[in-house]
Amino acid sequence: MEGLDVRMRGVVCRHGRAEVVCDVDLDVVPGQRVALTGTNGSGKTTLLRAVLGLHRDVAGRILVGGRGTASAAEWAWRRRACAWIPQKPAGGRFPLLAAELLNSCGATTEARDAADRLGVGSLTDRPLHTLSGGQLQRMYLARAVGCAAAGAGVLLADEPTAALDFSGQEEAADVLLSLPVTVVVVTHDRALVERCDRVLEMAAGRMQEIR
Repeated sequence: MEGLDVRMRGVVCRHGRAEVVCDVDLDVVPGQRVALTGTNGSGKTTLLRAVLGLHRDVAGRILVGGRGTASAAEWAWRRRACAWIPQKPAGGRFPLLAAELLNSCGATTEARDAADRLGVGSLTDRPLHTLSGGQLQRMYLARAVGCAAAGAGVLLADEPTAALDFSGQEEAADVLLSLPVTVVVVTHDRALVERCDRVLEMAAGRMQEIR
């Protein structure tokens, strides 16, 4: 199993004056599958966004593959190294077509093949905002397959099965956990949690290991 390590030391994230992630230390070795659980508002999504640089009010150190983000070049590398499945994608004023989303991964053929396998290959000419929640999750999962094929070593996923029925959840989990990358997934899907190597729980911004 391939993948990159993810290491956090003393990570604190704030929204304004509110501290939503509190002094988190974490070591994820290459290839591990880690489930991050906890109630809504406990800091899970903010922590993933901090790894990606999408949340910038961050103190402490976050390393991916032993590399930090001291320069623009390092940030650019981080974005290539980490695939991302958001729970609520930003719409924007000029919404992307599904095909444009897949083309952005760096390995379009693999992403489109994955979209076909996931049953959304015929929807690539549609704007993302016209897709159902389940279709959108499948499209982002197909993009993640392409990102892994293009060399990403970490997949960060935020509730990637929430909009799917039971069979869809199992199918998505099969794809997610088959990728040759390190996986950190925020989820309330108990079946997916049970298939992960480690289970972490967040409450009021603090993290503890459950399994």
